[in-house]
Amino acid sequence: MVRFPESESPSMTIERTTFGRTPGGDSVACFSLENGRGTRIELIELGAAVRSVQLLDGSGSRTDIVLGYDDLEGYLSNPAYLGCIAGRVANRIAGGRFVLDGKAYALERNDGPHHLHGGSEGLHGRLWRGEPRSQRSVRFAYRSPDGEGGYPGTLELGVTYVLSEDDELRIEYEAETDTATPVNLTNHSYFNLNGHSGPDVANHVLELRASRYTVPDATRIPTGELRAVNGSAFDFTRPAALRERLEQLPGDPAGGDPGGLDHNYVLDSDGGGVELAARVAEPGTRRTLEVLTSEPGVQVYTGNFLDGSIVGKAGARYGKHQGLCLETQHFPDSVNRPEFPSVVLRPGRTWTSTTVYRFGRE
Repeated sequence: MVRFPESESPSMTIERTTFGRTPGGDSVACFSLENGRGTRIELIELGAAVRSVQLLDGSGSRTDIVLGYDDLEGYLSNPAYLGCIAGRVANRIAGGRFVLDGKAYALERNDGPHHLHGGSEGLHGRLWRGEPRSQRSVRFAYRSPDGEGGYPGTLELGVTYVLSEDDELRIEYEAETDTATPVNLTNHSYFNLNGHSGPDVANHVLELRASRYTVPDATRIPTGELRAVNGSAFDFTRPAALRERLEQLPGDPAGGDPGGLDHNYVLDSDGGGVELAARVAEPGTRRTLEVLTSEPGVQVYTGNFLDGSIVGKAGARYGKHQGLCLETQHFPDSVNRPEFPSVVLRPGRTWTSTTVYRFGRE
C-alpha cells in the first residue's frame, strides 16, 4: 500500500501490486485507486490501461463497468485495445502514409489498407512506468524512440490518472519531441453501465454535444466533408437510445461492415478548455457517464467487431455491442488533412490534452 500524508486526502488510498511479468521478464504493476465513495479504479503499466472501474451500488457491492482481462496475457495480445492508451496516432491514417516537412513516412497497414492506433508496435502494447503522484493520482511515463512504429522523433510521454472524491476520473496527457511528429492519443476504454458482463449497450441513451461528424468512406477514412447530423441516424444532439440508431445502421456483414457506430463527431466546443462532450445513461441501472474533454472530436464506437471470441474478466465473452467507446481525439487522418485541426507536435513545445469521465446516477 502506498501511503501519503493524511492532510492530503485521508479517504483516498492507492494500492500497488504485481499484475504479472512480460515474456521478457519485466514486472508489470497494477495500481488501485479508491475514494471515499467506494469507487475503485485499477490501472496497469502495460499500455497504461484502465483495467477496471468499480462503482458501489445501493447494496454495498461493486459493479465493474469497463471491459478488460483477468491477467496480463490478455493485455499482451489485446486485439480490441481494451482500456489502453492508443497511439502514437489513435484512429486511422489513410494508406499508412503521411508526408511531414517534405519527407514521406510509411507505417504498418494493420486495418486493411490503413494504419490504426499506432500499429502492432503502438503504445497499447508498451510497458509504461507508473508512479503515484499523490494519494489520488498515478502518472505513467514512456519514452517512444525515434522510428518506433515508423514515426519520426523520440517522444517523451506522460499520462496521469486522477480519481476525485466526486467520482471523476481525470486523464491528463502530455508529450514532447525532439523532431516534428504527429501525436494523437486517446484512452480506448469500453464502457457498459450494466456491468462489463451484463447485457449489451443497446439500451444505453447517448447525447452528444456535436452537430457535425466527419463523413467516412467505405474503409472508414474521412472524405473531408463535415456533415450536419440533423435528422439522420447519427444525430445525438438530443438523447437517443443506441438500439434505435443501431437498427438504422445494419451495415453489410458480408462485405466486411458489421454496422453500428464507428464515427468521429466534431464537438461543438469553443476551444476554451475542458467542455462537456457526451452523456450516457442506462435506464435500468440508472447509472450515468459524462465525458468532458479539451479535444475537438470524439470517436463513438459501439463494439461492432466484438464477436464473442474475446474472453474477458471472470470468463465473460464479449460479443457485438458489449461496450461503448468514447474516444476523445483529433480527427482521423488529420496528418493528411490540412483542413483538420493539426496533430503535428514540434520540438520546444509540449502537447497537452485532458479528458474527464464523470460517473453518477440519475
